[in-house]
Amino acid sequence: MSDKSIVVKGLHKSFRLPTEKPNGIKQALINLSRGKRGYTTQKVLQGVDFEVKKGEFFGIVGRNGSGKSTLLKVLAQIYEPEKGSVEVNGSLVPFIELGVGFNPELTGRENVYMNGALLGFSNEDVDKMYDEIVDFAELRKFMDQKLKNYSSGMQVRLAFSIAIRAESDILILDEVLAVGDEAFQRKCYAYFAKLKKEKKTVILVTHSMDAVQQFCSRALLLSQGKIINIGNPAKVAQEYRDLNRSPVTSIVPGSTSINGINITVKNAHNSKKRTFDIKITSETDIKDIVITFVINRDNGEMVYRWVTDEKVSNKISLSSSQDTKINLELDDVFPNGTFDVQIGVKSRDRSTEYIVVDSACSFEVVNSGSYSNDIYWKPNEKHKITTI
Repeated sequence: MSDKSIVVKGLHKSFRLPTEKPNGIKQALINLSRGKRGYTTQKVLQGVDFEVKKGEFFGIVGRNGSGKSTLLKVLAQIYEPEKGSVEVNGSLVPFIELGVGFNPELTGRENVYMNGALLGFSNEDVDKMYDEIVDFAELRKFMDQKLKNYSSGMQVRLAFSIAIRAESDILILDEVLAVGDEAFQRKCYAYFAKLKKEKKTVILVTHSMDAVQQFCSRALLLSQGKIINIGNPAKVAQEYRDLNRSPVTSIVPGSTSINGINITVKNAHNSKKRTFDIKITSETDIKDIVITFVINRDNGEMVYRWVTDEKVSNKISLSSSQDTKINLELDDVFPNGTFDVQIGVKSRDRSTEYIVVDSACSFEVVNSGSYSNDIYWKPNEKHKITTI
């Protein structure tokens, strides 16, 4: 029995795009006689090869127009490939175009039952799960309103809440994080953690590199229809960020002093604590930021994540006149191996990444103590932040 859920070999897909519209049949015949074509061919996927193992949480990232959506629709058998093959072992549910089949003239409640029927649920099944669907979508007071009065985000939240009830061997999730506010995104993250703990096969397509690093065991970077990197999710995330930066603001991985970020790792002899002293220097004042601190194993697996807006109640800003200092102390229960520390400074709403350093520093652990195999390691911690 194969241990692969999806096997993609030599995948090609292109589309015909019209370049001009003939004015009537006569003009079309004249163009045809002169050998003029009214379309151009756009190559969207060009020789894509990859495999997804059973139980793997696999990420697909790329800039807009890279071919991600087309690839997903080929995997979901919405599109036929021109060349190559796709082998799917098991049942597959794609969360690609959520809300397809919704009727804007029906209420939210009526659409829940109708969409549930499309997924194969009986009315009795939907009765049992109705409260969970509504509570997850946070739309209880809107359920008797017509769907046409919902915002697009509300509609997708409702559709996603229904879709996750479907039982499947393989799930394809496309940009579900982009439609919700911070509270809904936390629910999505909790759902992803549940899927990973249950060892479900998941393909996640997203622009959120935090999600890729937190959940994916491997990731694929697509650019202009070609795979340019596949494997370690931390390295794929860094390469994706580099694609989205201008040369002036690009980051050079591996340095311990980049754009004013310095890290010192301390571990005294026989100490059960490991401390990280972080200093951030900014040339300008930047208000309302978050600082992210992530520890990854050398294979890209995240073992620890610490973010200021989840740990600190007051808002944090950077000042050009004074450094921001963070002292983070963790229980030293790391497993044996080599670890990289990633530091990021982002706007509080995550719309702007001021800097993300993939390998700000690294350290090695030999003869470790205990280790928890949770989604990511959650030790006791102490922290101190000195900032303006």
